Amino acid sequence: MNAKGYHVAVVGATGAVGEQMLQTLEKRNFPISKLTLLSSARSAGTKLTFKGEEYTVQEATPESFEGVQIALFSAGGSVSLKFAPEAVKRGAIVIDNTSAYRMDENTPLVVPEVNEDDLKKHNGIIANPNCSTIQMVVALEPLREKYGLNKVIVSTYQAVSGAGVQAINELKEQAKALLEGEEIDPQILPVGSDEKHYQIAFNAIPQIDKFQDNGYTFEEMKMINETKKIMHLPELEVAATCVRLPVATGHSESVYVEIGADDITAEDVKNLLNDFEGVTLQDDPSQQIYPMPADCVGKNDVFVGRIRKDLDRPNGFHMWVVSDNLLKGAAWNSVQIAESLIKLNLV
Repeated sequence: MNAKGYHVAVVGATGAVGEQMLQTLEKRNFPISKLTLLSSARSAGTKLTFKGEEYTVQEATPESFEGVQIALFSAGGSVSLKFAPEAVKRGAIVIDNTSAYRMDENTPLVVPEVNEDDLKKHNGIIANPNCSTIQMVVALEPLREKYGLNKVIVSTYQAVSGAGVQAINELKEQAKALLEGEEIDPQILPVGSDEKHYQIAFNAIPQIDKFQDNGYTFEEMKMINETKKIMHLPELEVAATCVRLPVATGHSESVYVEIGADDITAEDVKNLLNDFEGVTLQDDPSQQIYPMPADCVGKNDVFVGRIRKDLDRPNGFHMWVVSDNLLKGAAWNSVQIAESLIKLNLV
């Protein structure tokens, strides 16, 4: 990495992902010569500490990006649409953690373990995929690489932190109220702007984001479309069902995959995943060892277990995939992209 360091901006620095981005930059000892923290007018003035030094968060304006080389965005799609082009205009490379540019054909959608080379085609903006997509494609990539993929069916069990800090607070408040026999008044989940809101404590909500005309939610369509784009497999058959659970952090996924080979054993798949960078294999049913969200919080890897061959299809496998949605699903993947840009001499 460049010893001189880079001028880095974090947009949405006071949010859950923004905070994780700062912690990740610090942990990775990312080469920073100057740090600019930006947010909406509402959060401007907030003081944050980075490497023992106090920084005041400023309101984002087009001029905020003068001299910035790498800008990490995590402040909502409308903010990215407004300010990402302004940052690029001033010479910055934007790594955007919202859905604003993910399906734009001129914007690479990148998970470094899977399609790092796509960074070479960037036009100033790089999209960070949806959190649930990221962990799944990391687990599937070694299989795609060696055998090819024919079909993927995923059911997700997603943490409330994916819906922001307010959703975490709502889960805690509801759990406390229900345990004390009090009434609750849901306001946030499944979708803040939808008409109806449901209890999340001691419940499972089979809706993440808004429903589309085809009966799938926007979150499910994100997983379907993003997987095809990241893996350069437009014809891949993908189906998703996304469910919100009363878990604070850590998304879990039950993934069924059909590969392009019939004579592969579960042991072959385990060995392949065990050797893949970014994956931690936790798979020993005899000792009840498998991934759980409570154990993956604060860790960068994607954890995979419960790998077994389908009983009816010789090329079918089932697996259980867990990851910290705020880290690999957001902040760590973004910082990893920045590290890849430096490694590939693209910044």
